[in-house]
Amino acid sequence: MNNEAAGTSQNKRYYELDWLRVILIFAVFLHHVFMPFNGDDWHITNTDSSKLLDDIMVYFEQIRLPILFFIAGAGSYLLLQRSTAGAFFKSKIYRLVVPFFIGMMFIVPPQEYFEHPDQYSSLLDAYYHRFLAFEPNHLWFLEFLIVFMVFAIPVAAWLKSSASKLVLSGITRLAQYRLGLFLLVALLIAVRCWLQTTTFNEGHGIDNLALSAFYGLFFLFGMICMSRSSIWDSFAKHRRTSAVTLLLCSCLFYGYYLVDFSGYASLQTRWAIWWAMCSLVSWSAMLTLVGYASKYCTSSPEWLRTANSLIFPFYILHQTIIVGLAFYIVQWQSSIAIKSTLLLVLSFAICAATCYVGIRPFNLTRRLFGMKPIIKEHA
Repeated sequence: MNNEAAGTSQNKRYYELDWLRVILIFAVFLHHVFMPFNGDDWHITNTDSSKLLDDIMVYFEQIRLPILFFIAGAGSYLLLQRSTAGAFFKSKIYRLVVPFFIGMMFIVPPQEYFEHPDQYSSLLDAYYHRFLAFEPNHLWFLEFLIVFMVFAIPVAAWLKSSASKLVLSGITRLAQYRLGLFLLVALLIAVRCWLQTTTFNEGHGIDNLALSAFYGLFFLFGMICMSRSSIWDSFAKHRRTSAVTLLLCSCLFYGYYLVDFSGYASLQTRWAIWWAMCSLVSWSAMLTLVGYASKYCTSSPEWLRTANSLIFPFYILHQTIIVGLAFYIVQWQSSIAIKSTLLLVLSFAICAATCYVGIRPFNLTRRLFGMKPIIKEHA
């Protein structure tokens, strides 16, 4: 029964994964474009900040990365159906590990220079001190993916074995009901709250068990859903219910975010409620976006295929380019609207042009930035 479901998934083209991947990476790009202006202590900070912008950004922070890990899990399951475990592992070494180290050595150091220009005599001096520091910075996302991809191999084998029958059958039954899959958010909340209160949970490193388990559950759920076509199809079937659920969860989120409850509960209790609110938005947004994408994103135009192929180098480059430009732009005497718009246009243009003209045409740069090499046809 497991093999039958896996075969159905293997033979189908899931265009929704491409659409979601491109849209969500662009959302990550937008997030970093606006970071200098929302009042957070980021790499580069504008003198003035917008509380409204911060209130909007804190909501979308709950959506982008969880769904990216979900579709990464779904895509990993598909790849493991089409290749051997050894071939899968080798491809991830080339397409994840190599770009990860290239990024840490060559792409990340300029961010340190622009953030602390008084500590370095020049950009070359920053490279001298940071070249082998191996600081992931925004590339922590790749660090998580590398670890999750290693675990994906035994998980895929488990999903194809009889040992997973009980779990898959239970989730398949839940998927038949409108709110069935949403109920699984209870497990997500329980694990997150437990690890947040019992383990080290600072920073974005893989050693932050609360964070890695949170994203890991989305990755695992992506693999599980892709292993059974009936589960995956339920996303589109129940998309309207998921959208209503997302709306209600969003109201709860902002109701808690905007109201001061310090006089009614302890700090630990308030944090637990906050993690629960964030998890509700993340989970319901995943069900909603995947549902609507599965229903309506049923083809892949040429521009999407090009964007999808360039999405990896775009992600690796984007934050360094944003930080470098923001260093100069925030010093200008202009409004937040003008500065952020200019930063958006310039950084996107430079990122896109660098990927399309500087990386895409050459096999060496393609390999260094996680793209598949160009295979020349012999006459």
